[in-house]
Amino acid sequence: MTTIKAGKSGLARRENRLGIGLVMPAVVVVGALVVFPLIWNVALSLQPARLLNIRNVSVFGFTPTLRNYRVVTQDLDFWPVLWTTFVYTIFGTILSIGIGLWAALTLQKTFKGRGMVRGLTLFPYVVPVIAAAFVWKMMLNPTFGIVNEWIAAGGGQRIDFLGTKSQEIHLVGLSFSIPLALITVILFEAWRYFPFAFLFILAALQSLPKDVEEAAIVDGATLSQRFLYVTLPQLGPVLSVLFLLRFIWTFNKFDDVFLLTGGGAGTRVITVKIIDWLLGRADVGAAAALGMILAGILLILMAIYFKWFYQEEAA
Repeated sequence: MTTIKAGKSGLARRENRLGIGLVMPAVVVVGALVVFPLIWNVALSLQPARLLNIRNVSVFGFTPTLRNYRVVTQDLDFWPVLWTTFVYTIFGTILSIGIGLWAALTLQKTFKGRGMVRGLTLFPYVVPVIAAAFVWKMMLNPTFGIVNEWIAAGGGQRIDFLGTKSQEIHLVGLSFSIPLALITVILFEAWRYFPFAFLFILAALQSLPKDVEEAAIVDGATLSQRFLYVTLPQLGPVLSVLFLLRFIWTFNKFDDVFLLTGGGAGTRVITVKIIDWLLGRADVGAAAALGMILAGILLILMAIYFKWFYQEEAA
């Protein structure tokens, strides 16, 4: 009996060592790529670190200070940039998911050439962002862009879509201004990333049970009623996950805005502001502090989201 227990104990120890050995590579990678950079960023945000003295900055052995946080939050354009970031993120996320939902519903049915159309739908997502941004800038160029050529051919005035912060619009006797450059960047965001939502939603649609919709058809439900009361509720979990993922990624987006406008014309978001502090002002500590503020905002929003999501699931 003792021999059997000792054998089981030795087997358990070998299994534990095997498990630790299999997990350790992942632990090392996460520690090197996530944990250490996070600790380093926190340390930079708590000390006066500039590019000129970056070699003298250390993770340990410094006196913490909140000077960097005061500098970035007291900057004149901090709150406008934060507001622009939320507007860009919310509308970019909603539009990309909305277009992806429409595309998935449209391409769910069988028709000739459906496979080719589905493949072309993925084009905005797979094309390199620098190529996509270049094409959009050429198309919207106020001098020779094809969009302005169409506007001029129709008798309208040429518009600098990416360089106009506020554009006056006259409609039904009313005049109001719109943030044209910001709207253009949001449209680019929605166009580029709707295929991601399209793939998720299409997969979810194809896995939905058909008997519920068939029963709704038998009961005389219209197309809109079937969508609102049958299809959409079943897509709720997928849409919730999509919204969370797209919100986080869009909130952290830098390349799209920077390539299109460079953060000008009212399109400066927090990530572009971080680069401005880092490279434009050579203030590494302030850039790190703004990065920590960005991470803190995302953590708060994620906590609110998960609390609401789990309450909905429990209900």
